[in-house]
Amino acid sequence: MDKMVAVRNELGGSVLCAFNVSREEVFNYGVFDVEEAAAGVDGVEVMRVRGMVEKPAVEDAPSTLVATGRYLLDRGIFDALRRITPGKGGELQLTDAIELMISEGHPVHVVVHDGKRHDLGNPGGYIPANVDFGLRDAKYGPALYTAVKKIIAEYEAEHPEIAAKVRDNG
Repeated sequence: MDKMVAVRNELGGSVLCAFNVSREEVFNYGVFDVEEAAAGVDGVEVMRVRGMVEKPAVEDAPSTLVATGRYLLDRGIFDALRRITPGKGGELQLTDAIELMISEGHPVHVVVHDGKRHDLGNPGGYIPANVDFGLRDAKYGPALYTAVKKIIAEYEAEHPEIAAKVRDNG
């Protein structure tokens, strides 16, 4: 967030956080259409957003930079949300409101995050995130570590074919 604030202070407008995913994963996210920023902030990878596409087909994705759900949005987003119509899934999509602002000349930039992240949008991401944070908790981490090791050992004993496949494929 500190990097995003620095970019907003330097370039104005709205600033979003992005990360790179594999091309095969883009259909799960809002994907940015970006270009090099005219200016930037020292030590921060910044791109100017030309547009956004919500959960595109792999072949239609303009990049592999996707939204993380971290935004510093100009207050104009509220007006844009009132003016859009339901999009994917019959819902008002924040990406559609941001796209409207971009089309009207509002500057939008992304800060490209290269650190650790957790996708909490589905159980496949939510559960590992809880384990990751839980293991790092001073009070609960040691007991959780022991419990997870036991669960894994029991699972491997019950499913040796899966354990072997995972070991062989890294």
